[in-house]
Formats: sequence, C-alpha cells, structure tokens
Amino acid sequence: MRILHTMLRVGDLDRSIAFYTDVLGMTLLRRQDYPGGKFTLAFLGFNDGGAEIELTHNWGVESYEVGTGYGHVALAVPDAYAACEQVAAKGGRVTRPAGPMMHGSTVIAFVEDPDGYKIELIQTAA
Repeated sequence: MRILHTMLRVGDLDRSIAFYTDVLGMTLLRRQDYPGGKFTLAFLGFNDGGAEIELTHNWGVESYEVGTGYGHVALAVPDAYAACEQVAAKGGRVTRPAGPMMHGSTVIAFVEDPDGYKIELIQTAA
C-alpha cells in the first residue's frame, strides 16, 4: 500500500489551483468536471510519482469550515527559510516562519492556502 492523495474541499477551484501551482510549484496533473454530480476534481503534485493533492470543488459551494480535526499537509523543502520567502513574495500567507521545532532541531514552517488549510514545510537534507 501507499498513499495516493489527500482530498481538500475548496470554494474557488481556480484560486486554489493558482496557489498550489504558482505559490508552491506543484503541477496540475489532471482536472475533470462531473456535471451529473455537480463537482470538479483537480489533482496536483510534483511529477515525482509521489502522493498528490485532490482539490474537490462542489459547484455552488463557496467556502467550507476547516474544522478542528484537520492537521496539515507536509512538504519536504531543501531550505524552509527560502521557501517562506518565496511563498510570501508570491502572495502566500506564512503563518509560522521557518525555524527549529519547539522541542527539536528540525527546521519547519507553516503556510496557509486560500481556504485556510495549513501546509507544513519541513527542511530536509538534500
């Protein structure tokens, strides 16, 4: 078994696709409308065969509450400090600047997508 994707419901699909592609550097892998169900699915990833993010847009729904059970999606980055600078420069929201974990030495940061979903950036060795 392996993880295929994480699904997030979004209120504005084009805005969310722009965030994940333009701000985080993902690629839109595929997008499909389902008129009978009145929803659209868009899958994004890094073209590395790894896990993807599925954005689900239910037509006519403009926003969702993230809820208290959701945690975050984690992305490996070579330099969390530089990644935060890039996210901010592209209009993204950095909610926790890069720095060591409170109870460890791993350098992490958090950013937020347009719907309020948190994305952890974890600095990894090259």
